[in-house]
Amino acid sequence: MSRKSTRVTRQSTTRKATGSEAAATPRLLSGGNPQIAKGDGDRPVQAYIAAMPGWKRDIGRRLDKLIERSVPGVHKAVKWNSPFYGVEGQGWFLSFHCFTRYVKVAFFRGTSLRPIPPGASKSGDTRYLDIHEDDAFDEAQVAAWVTQASRLPGERL
Repeated sequence: MSRKSTRVTRQSTTRKATGSEAAATPRLLSGGNPQIAKGDGDRPVQAYIAAMPGWKRDIGRRLDKLIERSVPGVHKAVKWNSPFYGVEGQGWFLSFHCFTRYVKVAFFRGTSLRPIPPGASKSGDTRYLDIHEDDAFDEAQVAAWVTQASRLPGERL
């Protein structure tokens, strides 16, 4: 075996160990957003929430529980390092993402919700709700938006 191939083998072994460590402790991307492997179901969403830094983790847990209560049987997945929520066969209605100072909740058909969520978007129908650390969390309003959003045609991503 040549010296070069031995070096490649050692590097590969090192990468595998680093990869398993990364799987155990997700890396935080810019703004503190957890890097979680894409996957369907509750497990990757719970891994994302568990990896959310500081106060954002509590927001993630509250959002997840609120969505589960509002939409029984909600379909979950992690795509593009963000949890997505949808109705099987209808598409995705909501996602959230960590930023440095807030958690951004995206309602994909937000302009159809009443009242319309406050954050504008460059994409036509999407509206946002930014939740900062010291913001009051209006669970009743967010639950109403989640329920309304789940009844609309979702995004096919």
